[in-house]
Amino acid sequence: TDVTSSKEDVEQDLLRILSYQAESVSCVRCKDILLRLPKDTAFLSLLCYNFGVDMYHLRKFEDSAFWLSQSYDIGKMNAKYAPGSEVLAKVLRLLATVYLEWDCQRFQDKALNAVSLANKECVSAFGLYLKIRILLTSGASDNHIRAGLNEMLESEASLEVCLNTVKLLMAEDREVLAFEYLKRMCQHFESSPDLGTALVLHIELLLQRGKELLGKQKIEDIITGHYTGKQLTPQALTTLHVMLWDKAANHFETSNYSEALQWYNYSLSFFKAGQMEPNLAKLQRNRASCFLQLKQLEKAKEAIKEAERCDPDCIFTQFSVYKIAVQENNMEKGTCKTLNGQQDIAVKALECVCENYEDETQVLTALRSEAYDTKIYNYFHFVGVCVCVCVCVLVCVLVTAWNLALQCESSPDRMRDFFVLSYQLSQLCPPDRTLLMGQRTCLLMAAAASLELCRKSPHSTQTEELTQALEHIQICWEIWKTLKASGSFPADPTDSLLLLYEFEARAKLNDPKVETIVESVLELENVEAKVLETIAALAMEPPAHFPLLCKKALRVALSLHKKQPQPDLAHCSKCVHSLIKLSLPSGVSEVEAHVLEEVWDYYEEALSIIASAPDDFAVMETLWLLTRAWNTGILLYSLAQYPEAEKWCGLAMSFVRHLGTLQESYETQMSGLYSEILDRLDKEKRNRNMEE
Repeated sequence: TDVTSSKEDVEQDLLRILSYQAESVSCVRCKDILLRLPKDTAFLSLLCYNFGVDMYHLRKFEDSAFWLSQSYDIGKMNAKYAPGSEVLAKVLRLLATVYLEWDCQRFQDKALNAVSLANKECVSAFGLYLKIRILLTSGASDNHIRAGLNEMLESEASLEVCLNTVKLLMAEDREVLAFEYLKRMCQHFESSPDLGTALVLHIELLLQRGKELLGKQKIEDIITGHYTGKQLTPQALTTLHVMLWDKAANHFETSNYSEALQWYNYSLSFFKAGQMEPNLAKLQRNRASCFLQLKQLEKAKEAIKEAERCDPDCIFTQFSVYKIAVQENNMEKGTCKTLNGQQDIAVKALECVCENYEDETQVLTALRSEAYDTKIYNYFHFVGVCVCVCVCVLVCVLVTAWNLALQCESSPDRMRDFFVLSYQLSQLCPPDRTLLMGQRTCLLMAAAASLELCRKSPHSTQTEELTQALEHIQICWEIWKTLKASGSFPADPTDSLLLLYEFEARAKLNDPKVETIVESVLELENVEAKVLETIAALAMEPPAHFPLLCKKALRVALSLHKKQPQPDLAHCSKCVHSLIKLSLPSGVSEVEAHVLEEVWDYYEEALSIIASAPDDFAVMETLWLLTRAWNTGILLYSLAQYPEAEKWCGLAMSFVRHLGTLQESYETQMSGLYSEILDRLDKEKRNRNMEE
């Protein structure tokens, strides 16, 4: 009996050593030993899974596939002590993803086999979506894909997953399947409040494929539903408006003004009578432009009257009034309304246009010279009309620069240049609140583009991009101060965005002013936890390295999450995870006492989060916390700091009861070594008592 017991103890120690070495040969030996120690099945399976994850992140697909296969095989060796079907399904889904990204054509059978086994172990929306991805990538037949789609609907997958599946089908040129599935999906989610999202996607896909007649029918159905109690969600309605305006703008550019007007009218159908909104003013100006092109002056006047009601001070509305006045031969009305006491600025615009547009140069340069040689009063009426024309041209160029910027999403340098150009042109226009808001947006976008360009640039050129971003930010701050002095902006994110952009730029320039920026963020009224989490991420994004500021931001973010009526446990857990990882990095050979004290507080926070909702806390996150605490205890044990070792190993043991199906396996595995630590601690105490 003593010999058998001793042999088991030796094998347990050997299993632990071989597991942590985690080499291929060692894994095989561990599996052999596992036949005699089945309670360690879950431990070894998850260890292999973690190695598989690490290899996947390093894009070492062959190594990742090996470790994930081992994880699944080990997990199936003993059903009683296996990690659980959810964990095994997760292992298999990652294995299928590895085969997919490695070479789907070569490993399509293995990928399909892995994801099919995963869905048998524990069906999930992600597993079903992954199966469709694999089938599409491997060029499977429509019937095979249709079977997978049926399986997804039957499994009660969420609307969002189903919509993503439709987009995937369209991206892979399976149009027939996509529309077929979309139709069935709309029927399946008919009672869902988010059905509108699917309907809008259906319209978008129809329009993308040139099926305008069908698209119009769907839009008219949605308009009917809008007034019979089936309104779209605000987000879906905004998406639809953007789609309708884009379609109208395309028709306008091709001089198909009647068609453009119809699309704008669809958008107008969703606004209530008497509604006051800047977007409604823009819509009415667009409609007026269509009416003017169609020579329907009275209808254009009605549309502009509505635009004036919604946004009377906007310069674009004034220009529309001018254009109508010109068609009515009412020069006095057009001139006075458009100039609005800004003659000096308007003349600057005139000069700019004269210098840059050949078509106007001869007439307007002569006009300018003659006006300066005589009293402007004699030519005021005529010059005023010409200036209005020039400012209109200038605004058209400004808007063109803006639109070009938006089309350059894949080219940050061009996007930045066009937004800067748009801002520079706007400086020649009469200033008003609307114009200042446009300038603010231009500079915000220019700063964002500069930062994006910096992320994609080599280190040697980053300083120039960051400095340029700061220049845009500083000018934007001044404009924003002027705007705030003119009125309130409830829930406007400009302060947060400017602070985030400035923090990123200064952090990457290693500027000590970053501490001041963090304080400014904390002083914001109703600062969001998301902003602080972004600050924390930017503080550690190379070349920035500000761990103390990162931890400060995370602590405040955690506090804000906890103050919510229904705290977001996932975000709380993420904050705690990051704080522990920052304070106690892996691979250290010693730990200072004050660091241990700090990390201990974070662990107590984690335990309180788990206690508040034990069923909602991710088992893998619990396992990570347990492992990090246990490894800290083992490190302290190796340094002969036995009291501290006992404390940290005890902390790790307190997480075991939250491991669900893994509890028994880990409890057995850890209890032996924990007892050994307690024995060593008692021995040390006895030795000290004897010395005394």
